[in-house]
Amino acid sequence: MSFIPVGQRAALAEVPDVLRLIVRRWARSTQLARVSRLGLLAIIGPGLVSGFADNDAGGITTYSIAGAQFGYDLLWVLLASQIALMVTQEAGARLGLATGHGLSGLIRERWGVRWAAFAVLTMLAANLGDTVAEFAGIGAALSLFGIPVALAAAIAAGSMLLLLARGNFRRIQWLFVASGIGISIAYGVSAILAHPDWGRAASSLVIPHGDLGNPAYLLAVVGIVGTTITPWGQSFIQSYVVDKGLGPEALTGSRIDVTTGALLTNIVAAFIVVACAATLWAHGQTNITDAADAARALGPLAGPMAEVLFAVGLLAASMLGLGTVPLTSAYAACEAFGWEAGLDRRPNEARAFYALLAFFVGSAALFVLIPGLPLVAVMFLSQVFDGLLLPIVLVFVMLLARDRRLMGDLRSGRMLGAIGWAVTVAIAALSIALVVSFLVS
Repeated sequence: MSFIPVGQRAALAEVPDVLRLIVRRWARSTQLARVSRLGLLAIIGPGLVSGFADNDAGGITTYSIAGAQFGYDLLWVLLASQIALMVTQEAGARLGLATGHGLSGLIRERWGVRWAAFAVLTMLAANLGDTVAEFAGIGAALSLFGIPVALAAAIAAGSMLLLLARGNFRRIQWLFVASGIGISIAYGVSAILAHPDWGRAASSLVIPHGDLGNPAYLLAVVGIVGTTITPWGQSFIQSYVVDKGLGPEALTGSRIDVTTGALLTNIVAAFIVVACAATLWAHGQTNITDAADAARALGPLAGPMAEVLFAVGLLAASMLGLGTVPLTSAYAACEAFGWEAGLDRRPNEARAFYALLAFFVGSAALFVLIPGLPLVAVMFLSQVFDGLLLPIVLVFVMLLARDRRLMGDLRSGRMLGAIGWAVTVAIAALSIALVVSFLVS
């Protein structure tokens, strides 16, 4: 009790046991924040970048399709996933703060190489589809300005690899954050220009609408959940916290970072759904093939500025996703096998890390050039695939976050643990329901 001033101890002795415990925990947390020598600006980044990157090309396509096909009805899913995203991202960040290790590295230490390989392969399978979706989004956005898909993919791959290999951690982080802020503004303005029914949007946000027994509706729900709470996002935020060099003293700032990132993620997602609901769905244009189609359709309905902003937002979001998703894959693979990794290491200091990064970016760039590849299906189904694989990754996160030996004072309490497991079970139930609905339909 040495962290409590002497004058407060006498008053504390008169407080009932339950309140005394609450006061002690509060004092411990405020003391931790007070002794921290890291300013908030030095801590924030992982939560914001992870949140902004969730709204990548696949996410924008998913939200556009949801708004065009179901109007405002799926906004409630965003509010529900907002809470789930905050809880799961906080657990991932806390794992990184407490242990100084990435997710796959912890799985290897706790359960062995086989389980680590299983977890990594699960993430890589999901990440491949996501990375291809980023190239598809870049191609779709630049096609609006007359640039061929092959040229767009080559420029994007080369520029992103050069940035990650030659830039330092701090510059890359703030470039990602600046991109996320720009994306948020673009889609916010697009939604306002669409003149939506804000009253109906608010009602759909808090009251569930639609039929979960409808396979198409359920597919959209799983897709939204899969693009909001992603397998790569769980691994990314933990690895990013470690790469940034944060420790337990940064807990308070990290929670602010995670909460802000999760909130901004879903606000931007809601803007996209609202923009498409107010224009495409309201005018019966429910059959769009990709986010670029949504941008084109917004032109005559909401004005040329809305179309340009939507397209620019898609391009920026795709580039942000192209920077983060392959980065997560390289982090995960290196952690699983104990190889050096990190953006502050030069290529000759972390050869495997940068080689894997180049491989993941290059292979996805080539994949997207396959003739006749249904790009919209790749983008949308990659998010559904994320939703199906997500419970596997969350089980590892929840088990590790409750490990007292591993986490110490940063171990998940009963409330956070219960909410985390509830989120995991709910997402697993959604995934099972989706599979069953397609088997019986």
